[in-house]
Amino acid sequence: MTAAPDRTRAPAAAPAADASSLPQGDLRLLQTALAQELLDSRIPARVAFTGHDGDPRVFPTHFLWTGHELVLGTYAGAYKIRAMRARPRVAVTIDTEGFPPRVLQIRGTATVTDVEGLVPEYAAAMRRHIGGAQAERFLSEADQPGLKMARIGIRPTWVGLLDFERRLPAALGGITA
Repeated sequence: MTAAPDRTRAPAAAPAADASSLPQGDLRLLQTALAQELLDSRIPARVAFTGHDGDPRVFPTHFLWTGHELVLGTYAGAYKIRAMRARPRVAVTIDTEGFPPRVLQIRGTATVTDVEGLVPEYAAAMRRHIGGAQAERFLSEADQPGLKMARIGIRPTWVGLLDFERRLPAALGGITA
């Protein structure tokens, strides 16, 4: 019998791409050292989506990068679930606070799946972002009978990467989209 794949761990990374030669929008930017560093960091992702009224919304969240998609977990009934099902195009940024800023931008399509109990990637993200006993305590309190969550998987369709050293925005004479 073959074991089910573990979707809570990223697969072995592909060889790092040379970021200097890749244009904004190129999915191979996800394979660069800087993108991998940001995807492996504890920095929350900020996810933008369009609400039912047509206005944009943004929420910060812990995430897990599987090597193919950014996975978030949220509790059933959340406004963002209904909105993303109706309008699945989203944008994400994972960026540093210090100078020079380092920024990973992802545009893609969100797929929302209902889950009974904890979303496995959500639990893995909480362990990575919060860590230790605090994460375990939070997860054990959340994992109660009848828990309903949603797994949000974001497949990148466009990737942007800025480091304000070698990859500057176009407005500063750098790379273009």
